[in-house]
Amino acid sequence: MFDSLTERLSRTIKTLRGQGRLTEENIKDTLREVRMALLEADVALPVVRDFIARVRERAVGQDVLHSLSPGQALVKIVHDELIGIMGEAEDLDLSVSPPAVVLMAGLQGSGKTTSSAKLARWLHERRKKTVLLASCDVYRPAAIDQLRTLAGEVGAEFFPSDPSQDPVDIAEAAVARARKQFIDVVIIDTAGRLHVDAEMMDEIRRLHQALTPVETLFVVDSMTGQDAANTAKAFHEALPLTGVVLTKTDGDARGGAALSIRAITGKPIKFLGVGEKVAALEPFYPDRVASRILGMGDVLSLVEEAERKVDKDKAEKLARKLKKGKRFDLEDFRDQLQQMMGMGGLAGLMDKLPGAADLPKEVRSQVDDRQVHRMVAIVNSMTAQERRHPDLIRGSRKRRIAAGSGTQVQDVNRLLKQFNQMQKMMKKLSKGGMQKMMRGLKGRLPQDLPF
Repeated sequence: MFDSLTERLSRTIKTLRGQGRLTEENIKDTLREVRMALLEADVALPVVRDFIARVRERAVGQDVLHSLSPGQALVKIVHDELIGIMGEAEDLDLSVSPPAVVLMAGLQGSGKTTSSAKLARWLHERRKKTVLLASCDVYRPAAIDQLRTLAGEVGAEFFPSDPSQDPVDIAEAAVARARKQFIDVVIIDTAGRLHVDAEMMDEIRRLHQALTPVETLFVVDSMTGQDAANTAKAFHEALPLTGVVLTKTDGDARGGAALSIRAITGKPIKFLGVGEKVAALEPFYPDRVASRILGMGDVLSLVEEAERKVDKDKAEKLARKLKKGKRFDLEDFRDQLQQMMGMGGLAGLMDKLPGAADLPKEVRSQVDDRQVHRMVAIVNSMTAQERRHPDLIRGSRKRRIAAGSGTQVQDVNRLLKQFNQMQKMMKKLSKGGMQKMMRGLKGRLPQDLPF
């Protein structure tokens, strides 16, 4: 998400390097490029106009009069104004007597059912809540079956429903069940249509009136660009929305919806759907997103994700092993690959690393999680002895491993080469190289950025 906007803005701001200070002339030229970058990202025109006007007003004012680094000064202003567009981070408000009801609304195909399950998992893991999922989509029996399956995957209770029932009756019965079983949160998945129509709006209003939900979340596909903001506005006029869930952001390189929704609807984006898996849901933090857009990465989210998803026992076991002078082997290598995939894969990590936007396009285009899955398959095709003693892997063994993993011998050779490089790096780290590496990174930490 935001790839094209990040690339364009980074290129634009670089043109200010080497200039003494911000002037009306270079501000005008730069803001013309920023305006084009935002429009290409499918940000709504009124939002772009307001944004450019605010940046121009600050850039030629007292804020940067004495700045000796115009590039840094403009980055700070653009960063602050991006946060201004997207508003402050807002959490789910579940401060009611259980069960708290969360109503999911949106068009067909926006990802409501999947987002309902993702939210249930997030609430269970992060907020330690018990959750019941119920489907009121009586027009699409497959949606009920899909939610039942997903509920089992995420460890949530499922309230069975039938296409012959009235959606309001289903929702009220689900809430009654949750109350009897002392369940904390009920998530109601509603029916969608291919477009906004009177019948759909009437049904969702009846559900809202019957349930009085604590949260009414509008689920919208980010790939529809500024149309997402317009659809959200139509729903907001019919329903008192409390927030937005922006889905399919991993497939959207523009990011216009994220920058338009808050300004057009006045409602905050609360979550981002960042993939198809049930774990692929992130809270929306405008300040972190603004840093990503400007190519500064999102180290804080990266650290939080590592704390949650890295297997600390395995990490400590590996550290002890290396400290004793034992060799890093292919089983350790596979563990590292699997843990990386658990943190969102290569693409997810690249998105959060500072400076990744400055890498050549051809380098970034080679970041492909399928390669990592292929590498894991190759290691899995080896015997336990081969994983512990990679030097054993020669001609005939390579052919067997390639055949067993559905790859070529060249792929096995490439993996062994990458493993050898990793092994050398681990050897250095075990001899105190980690301290040297941390000292080298010290000057690149977020607190040392120009704002």
